[in-house]
Formats: sequence, structure tokens, C-alpha cells
Amino acid sequence: MVSFSPPAKLLATALIIALPSSNAFTTIRPQQMAASFPKTYNPSLAKSTTPSITNRLQSPTTTTTTTTTTTTTTVQKMSTWDDFSYDDDDELLDSGVDSDFVAADENDDASVKAAAGASLEAPEVDYDGPVIDVPQGSQLELDEETVQGVLAACRQEIGTMFGYQAENRGVGITGGVDFVDLDGPTVILHLKGRFWHQRPTVLQRVGAYLTARIPEIVDVVVEDEWELTDEANDLAI
Repeated sequence: MVSFSPPAKLLATALIIALPSSNAFTTIRPQQMAASFPKTYNPSLAKSTTPSITNRLQSPTTTTTTTTTTTTTTVQKMSTWDDFSYDDDDELLDSGVDSDFVAADENDDASVKAAAGASLEAPEVDYDGPVIDVPQGSQLELDEETVQGVLAACRQEIGTMFGYQAENRGVGITGGVDFVDLDGPTVILHLKGRFWHQRPTVLQRVGAYLTARIPEIVDVVVEDEWELTDEANDLAI
């Protein structure tokens, strides 16, 4: 008796196969097909190729991910103001401004500021020529007299930067600007007194005003670079 392997059992039915060398059909018997398969069936081969479903259920693979979160707490301590004391030494007094001067508050009425500033002298201006007040974009020629006249108008136009008005001096602004020299297309100026704005900003504003009316000006500088420092402003009267 012939023992069939499982594949042979599945194909144990009679098959009718068309042979290419003949127009007839040949019936192939199960005994003939079985001859091409192993004589015996080895159950261990099937077991070794496919894992047991029971084994997979009994030996599950578990992956555990652990995440650690670190929290940092910053404690800010507020000042208790235990060592705070009132300082009645005004910076203006330390800088040499008249000791009788009492500065007004910037929020005070203009008349109050003017009254306070009346006790301080306005910055001196060494020019008594005409004020050349022309609009921006004018084409004035570059010469000393023209620069002096336009600078005089500048002192009025951006007057809040300077101490020429009593109202400004009332809050401690005593700064001024003077013409020094003309070196080719370069205008040389001098800053003096105390400004609220940074001195480089003051120089930039004045320079922009001049060049917008005298286009031949190439640069506007100060006589001494130290004039642009905070130290110069702090030591000014």
C-alpha cells in the first residue's frame, strides 16, 4: 500500500491534463502522481515551519517605555525695600546747576516749567545774523553765513531738544549747539549743556536739518568726539 504525503492527498483526484505532443487527453492516476512525492509524511516538518498559535499566546512580547520628566522651579525673591532711603541730592545740583534752582515736573503746566526755568540762563549764541528759515528740500549754497543762518532756524524748529526756551530749562534741559567751522563740505559743531536726549541723537537731528536745506553738506560732526559721551552730558551745567 502506498502512503501519500499531504500534498499528494490534495492532488489525489484524477486530473485530465492536455499533453502537448498529442491531440488526445490522458488520464493520470493518483498512483502515478504519488510517485513524484515523498513516500512518507514527516509531521515534524510542518511543526517546524509554523509557530504554534498557543506558543505565541503563552509567550507575548511586551515593550515598556519609561519617560522621565524633570521640573525646575525658580523662586524669585522680591525686594523688601528695607534699605531704601530718600535721596534729596538732585543730579542737577551735583552737576553745577544753580543750587537755588527747583526743577519742574515734566507733567507740569508750561507756565510752571517756564517759571522754574527763568532762574537759569539760556545757552549763549555767538551769532547775531539773520535766521534763514526755509522749507526742507531747499537748494541753499554752502557757505559759513548760510550754515549759521540755517542753524539759527534749527534751534527754533527742534527747540524742545535745547535749553533756549525757559520752559525747557524748567525741567533741566540746558543744552545748546554752536557752529565751529566749515571744513570743505563738512560742518563742525559744538554741543554744550545738558540734554535729555542722547547727544549722538541731538547731533543727528541737527545734521539732518542742515543737509535737508543745504544739499552740498557731506557730513556734520562735533569738534571733539568726547562731546557725544554720556560723561560729557553728566558733567555739563
